[in-house]
Amino acid sequence: MTTVSPERLATLFVDVADTLVDEFDVVEFLQMLTRRVAGLFDTGEVGLMLADHRDRLTFMAASDESARLMELFQLQYGDGPCLDAFRTARPVTNVNLAAATEKWPGFAPRAALAGFESVHAFPLRLRKQVIGAMGVFGSSTELDDADAQIVQSLADVAVIGLLQERAIRRGEVLTGQLQGALNSRVVIEQAKGIVAQARAVSPDEAFTLIRDFARRNNRRLGEVAGTIVTSLPALPDLGGR
Repeated sequence: MTTVSPERLATLFVDVADTLVDEFDVVEFLQMLTRRVAGLFDTGEVGLMLADHRDRLTFMAASDESARLMELFQLQYGDGPCLDAFRTARPVTNVNLAAATEKWPGFAPRAALAGFESVHAFPLRLRKQVIGAMGVFGSSTELDDADAQIVQSLADVAVIGLLQERAIRRGEVLTGQLQGALNSRVVIEQAKGIVAQARAVSPDEAFTLIRDFARRNNRRLGEVAGTIVTSLPALPDLGGR
């Protein structure tokens, strides 16, 4: 039987439906999805990576800074659950990090040192093509078959979001839009660093300031981040309009 709360799951799908509207922001959508998936579990954090036009995974979104670091460690060391899920197109579930050093010699010790005990990863699949992976990092979270199916379905929802307003012909992804989303993520990370330093806040708090400002002013997250990065003297008052 699933341990995921039906109420939390229902709220997540309502949020997804509200987000998939005209002119929606891909990066903000994926950021929202990782936080909502993390909210399904009491002890889990979630990260998400997408493949670029060269089929190399790149960090895209995370529920918090610790999950972002877990994704970056996998990219740095070239091993880890998300890379395995991406390469095999199959979920990786219920891996005990303490016993995974041989499997992932680079990632597993760093994840365990960060306080995580278990890990799961799910491919983002477009028919036969895998375009990314979503990882769930927990202190004690175990997923039964029903939980795993739910999270895989949510990974598939991420793909639906990426395909929103995108022309699909014979199952081929338009890599240009994917690359645009990846480029936007880089700018957002730069903007987070600028705001975090300028306001003496954490990266997570900096992202919240940028996101809330964008929403209040009906602007795209990437657009606001670009303004912060390219026009530092014109740094907007993120606390107001």
